[in-house]
Amino acid sequence: MSRWLILPFLLSVAASANALEYEAKLSIKDHKFDPAVLNVPANTKIKLLVQNLDSTPEEFESSDLNREKVVTGNNTITVMLGPLDAGKYHFFGDFHQETAQGDLLVK
Repeated sequence: MSRWLILPFLLSVAASANALEYEAKLSIKDHKFDPAVLNVPANTKIKLLVQNLDSTPEEFESSDLNREKVVTGNNTITVMLGPLDAGKYHFFGDFHQETAQGDLLVK
């Protein structure tokens, strides 16, 4: 087989290896994140689905993760993260900071 035919195959295999993704779900109800501590794997891209079960908007915000995204009432957003190093990353809801608090625990 010609090396020119092998190269595209190797590039596609490398691209799929980098595309490994972990899907995690987080909900907001009564202005609180559930779960308050979300465990996810280290060194993996994270597709975080944030579902707001309240009728009022909330914000998924994190200085640690450098993310800030509003999720309107009764709606779901997707937040792409990582790959992340092991550690704890704090997030909160900017509209209800007194109750909407949580941590992403990356292991």
